[in-house]
Amino acid sequence: MEGINEAAPVLASLNIQETVDFYTQRLGFRKAGWIDENYAILGRDNIQLHFWKCDDPAIPKNTGCYLYVKGVDTLYAEMWKAGVVHPNGALKDQPWQMREFSILDGDGNLLRIGEPM
Repeated sequence: MEGINEAAPVLASLNIQETVDFYTQRLGFRKAGWIDENYAILGRDNIQLHFWKCDDPAIPKNTGCYLYVKGVDTLYAEMWKAGVVHPNGALKDQPWQMREFSILDGDGNLLRIGEPM
């Protein structure tokens, strides 16, 4: 199909290795491309997230992305068990017709994860 078919959010990381560890050990991601001290590409299922080294902690605390999923209830149970669901981000049916929850990574990037209702 012509046109834009994929996107890979690029999020800030204060420490690339700690970010890689969090996403692989707690969120089930894997190495999906380049990883060094300044950049990492991680993937899970059909998506990739890119991370760039940042020295300003305010940047990731003001950054995030939305991940559209199928089977949000199953993923929520997995993330709840891993202890990564944001305290204010429990699974909820939203008025914008998404069933969603939220995760904050170790640097403060907000991952909103949802499925159309």
